[in-house]
Amino acid sequence: MERRLIARGLLAGALAGLLAFLFARVFAETYIDKAIAYESGRDAAQAALDKAAGLPADTGGPDIFSRTVQANLGIGVGMIGFGAAMGALFSVAYLLCLGRVGRIQPKPLALLLAGAGFAGFYLVPFLKYPANPPAIGHAETIRARGLLYLAMVACSLAFLFAAVWTGRRLAARFGAWNATLLAALGFAAAIGIVMAVLPSVGELPANVRVFGHHGTETPLPLADAKGTIVYPGFPADVLFSFRLYSVAAQTLLWGALGLAFGPMAERVLRPVMRAQAEGSGAPGTVPAAV
Repeated sequence: MERRLIARGLLAGALAGLLAFLFARVFAETYIDKAIAYESGRDAAQAALDKAAGLPADTGGPDIFSRTVQANLGIGVGMIGFGAAMGALFSVAYLLCLGRVGRIQPKPLALLLAGAGFAGFYLVPFLKYPANPPAIGHAETIRARGLLYLAMVACSLAFLFAAVWTGRRLAARFGAWNATLLAALGFAAAIGIVMAVLPSVGELPANVRVFGHHGTETPLPLADAKGTIVYPGFPADVLFSFRLYSVAAQTLLWGALGLAFGPMAERVLRPVMRAQAEGSGAPGTVPAAV
């Protein structure tokens, strides 16, 4: 049973990744192109300033893959692979929860777990370190930004697990509703402390040393030696739209994963549930995975 559920998790995740890729390709790709156009224009303006100041030009390196390959094959393979990986992890978490979180039927359990995965893996970390399009972020801070984001994901998942465990423990004393509220409040307080402690990317030492104190790495207007703005800052509408569609794509991915996996899991579990119901006389008991 376990292998069959994990295989179905991989399939459901790959399908969810494909749907998310198609959504992002239609809606988000326009704003990625706008961000790349902004970056190219800003680089040209910076090169002109450097030339006027007698500084050597930064030629950069050639693109290994063309923009067409990146926007289609690259992102497509990446999102489908990510969806399949999340589907495998999702199915393992599903097996761990099966029969241990109350008498929740297979389909609702899949949806609840998908919502928890969306919140833990993406939405909560996004609140501290939101997704950025090209042109935002400096090469010197890639490693630091990656480690900070992974720390947020780890804390989010750990606190989410702790909240579920705490809610189950408190349910007998305070009731399911009050226990859920208390667990949610504890999760919000714990993750809020982590968000307050972790630095914003604009306050990383490499950024402060070169760009001064700013809350983010969003490019500010480019000015010449006299302080005259020669190139505007990053467009706010492009940044907002990119982040909006990033959240929407992840919502679609996790929602599709939960909706696709639920019926698959129910078909796998139905014979086991029927056998247990016939043996105990209780209808629809959800089996606990070994």
